[in-house]
Parts: sequence; C-alpha cells; structure tokens
Amino acid sequence: MTSLNRDPLMVSLVQVATSLPMFLFALPAGTLADIIDRRHFLLGVEIATTIVATGFALLVSSGQATPLTLLVFTFLTGTCTALIAPAWQSIVPQLVPKENLRPAVAANSVGVNISRAVGPAVGGVITAALTIAVPFWLDAFSNLGVIGALLWWRSPSRSSRRLPAERFGSAIRNAFRHARNNPPLRSTLIRAAAFFTFASAYWALLPLVAREQIAGGPELYGVLLGAIGAGAVAGAIALSRLTAKFGANRLVAAGTLGTAVTLVLFGLARHPTIALVASVIGGVSWITVLSSINVSAQVALPEWVRARGLATYVTVFFGTMTFGSLIWGQVASIVGLPITQFAAAACILIAIPLTWHWKLQTRAGVDLSPSMHWPAPVVAHDIEQDQGPVMVMVEYRIKSTDRRDFLSAMRKLEDERRRDGAYAWCVFEDSAEQGRFVETFLVESWLEHLHQHERVTNADRVLQEMIGRYQIEGEPKVTHFIAASN
Repeated sequence: MTSLNRDPLMVSLVQVATSLPMFLFALPAGTLADIIDRRHFLLGVEIATTIVATGFALLVSSGQATPLTLLVFTFLTGTCTALIAPAWQSIVPQLVPKENLRPAVAANSVGVNISRAVGPAVGGVITAALTIAVPFWLDAFSNLGVIGALLWWRSPSRSSRRLPAERFGSAIRNAFRHARNNPPLRSTLIRAAAFFTFASAYWALLPLVAREQIAGGPELYGVLLGAIGAGAVAGAIALSRLTAKFGANRLVAAGTLGTAVTLVLFGLARHPTIALVASVIGGVSWITVLSSINVSAQVALPEWVRARGLATYVTVFFGTMTFGSLIWGQVASIVGLPITQFAAAACILIAIPLTWHWKLQTRAGVDLSPSMHWPAPVVAHDIEQDQGPVMVMVEYRIKSTDRRDFLSAMRKLEDERRRDGAYAWCVFEDSAEQGRFVETFLVESWLEHLHQHERVTNADRVLQEMIGRYQIEGEPKVTHFIAASN
C-alpha cells in the first residue's frame, strides 16, 4: 500500500480490511463450527482461501493491483481467516490430553502469533530480493499443505451426541447469553478490548514508521517485523516460567507496560536501531499478553460452546484491532506519527488500573466436562422438539435461618441457568409459607431444554449439590411446563 498510496489513513485501512471480517463473521463461523463437522468446515474454507490467494497473486503479477483491489482482496482473505479461526482454536482440546490443554493452548497461540510476525518479515525479504508478486504465489501454494493435513487428520467422533444439533439462530443467541453470563469469559473480553484497542496503533502504523519516519523500504519493514517475531519467540520460551512465577494477571500488566514502551520508542525512532529495540520489546509484550488472554478464554469455556465462545473472543480481538487501526490512522493523518504513538502509549497505561478488577481465568481444578446428572424429564405425551417456550420450576423448602445463604447461592445458579440457555430466570418466595421458594427459568423450546441436560458441567453439579443441602428433606421438586397450544 505504501507503494500505491502513502496516505496514513489508506495504509491503516489495510489493517482494517484484515481485521473487520473477524468482527463481522467470527461469531457465525464459530456457531457453524459448534453444530457441524469441524473438519469438513475447515477443509471447505481452506480451499476457498487458496482460490482467493491465487486470484490476488494473478492480479499482482499482471500489474493490475490498485489501492482498492488491494483492500478488496485483503478483505476477502480476512473473511476466510474469520471463518476458520474459531474452528482452528476449538479443535486444540481434541488434539491433546486434558492435562496438556493449557500448554497446548499456549503453544497454539505462540505459533499463530509468531507466524503473524515472521510471515510478513519473510514476505518483505522476498519482495526486496525478487518481486512483490512472489510472496502471494507462495501464500497460495503453501495453503495446499494445510489442506493435505486436514485430509489426513480425522477428528474424534461425536457419536455421544444423542440430540439433533442446535438451530443456527438459537445457537447464535446462546453464544451471546453464555458470554454475558460467564464471568471469567466476560473479564477476559474486557481485558482483551482494553489492550488491543491501543496496541493496534503500532501494527497499523509500522509501515509508515519504516518508510516515512526512518526513510526505509520493504527491507526495513521486513526486518522490523522479523524483530517482532524474534521477540515473540523469546517471550514464548520464557512464558511458562514467567506465568508460574507472576501469574497471568501480573504478566498481562507487564506486557501492557512493555507495549507502552514500544509505542514511545517507535514515536522517537529516527534510526533503525531504536526501531529494532522497540520491535523486540513489542514482540515479547505482544506474545505475553495475547497468549495469556487466549488461554484464559479457552479454559473458561465448556466444550458445547467452545467455538462460539472463542469466536466471541476473536470478534472482540479483531473488532478492537479494526477500530483502533482506523482511529490511530486518522489521528496520524491529523497530528503526525510521533504524537499518535505517544497518545496510544498514554492510553494503554491508563487501561492497566482501570481493568485490574477483571481477573483472567486459570480454572485450576475446575471441571467443565458434562456431568449428565440431570434425570430425563417426565412426560405424559409426545412433545415436538420445536414446541415452546418451556418453563422449568424447581421448588425448595429450607430453614428460615438459611435464607440469606440460600439466596446468595441461588444468584450464582442464575449465571449457570442463563449461560446454558435460559433467557429468563427468577426465584420467588411464598408469602404464606416461610422457607418455601420456587425457582423458575424459561428456555426457547423443548429441544433447547434437552440440550441443557447435556450442557451442565461437573462444576455446575458441585454448586447444585451445595444448594441441595439447604433442602430440609428429600430432593427439590422439578416440574416442566410447556406453552399450551390448540
């Protein structure tokens, strides 16, 4: 883009075109990955990616690339990435034993982000040595290896699924409900938004720093990206040890501080040496923050909503990167590169204390595997799967002295009911009989309620058993009501 149009806004729009599809399409893609075969889905999108990359390589080779076509093909490539990202991340738990999930998630995050830094660096070197079209041809042909790997791999069977898949619209709504009522995931999303909005500044403006501020070319840009990749490798090597010593929350704060230093150094850079130092610090800081946040998102999610939950995280990630790139590009057009980067550094520093309340998730010792402990509902006649809405009523009888503790526990249960599919929840107290409470929650359909039976985790079971101990005698009485129709 800097060869076609050097305007800061146009250059930053490349980052926008890369990131915007993630914001628009990641959640629908994650929903599809949760309700259809992930391997087939991945194969289809990878083939589409190869076709798009080949088309763009032809365009560049023929000398017909313009700023508009560059943005269009970048957007198409970003769309393919958006469709595939949630499915890629969600298959990690299928590839390793449960006890290795955390290091596997970290390794996956490290691999993706090292590639994100090293790949453009290699592209810059190849462009300088050969022509600008060669990296695009290599991109198209290298994707064939990914397709081959997917053809070879066989995903674990989902034969344990006894119910039909969720309806697409219902699955989308459940994704929003789950994210809204999953406190660890919600905290992760807030921390992610606070970081990526401001860290996007140096990713979006780095081409201009190399060309305009330091008077370099593609070679320097490639070297700077390579330095970011080297910093990411160094950070990845030390990541496990640093996490064990400082914990995820302090590590993210340190990485955020390092990103602020990176932005300041880029703002001051008039010589490649300062920019190289900034790039190394930026790479270490980037992989430290991003890997910690990614792990937090992964371990906060049960399997049934994993792809959708990760898609929500990806949407926040790229949505804030898109918004930030657009804003910082516009600011740079008005006040210049140095002041823009100083402003972004100041903002990201302020974000550290403002977001400290929201803690990242480690889920040590928390079991999110399905408990399957809910008994099948008793029915007097056949019920259509789409029939609904369904109201579930649970009646409790407790000692009056336990009222406060019981209601406090029930508020925690509300989150569980809502994130598993309930769109309304309430607990009522009998005005005529002390100690008699009725919990009610509504779900969209009979099929949706049956899915709830499969979503309850062992961690949820622990909470429900604790509430059950307040029951004076026997088990709480559960009743199901379905909306009556003629």
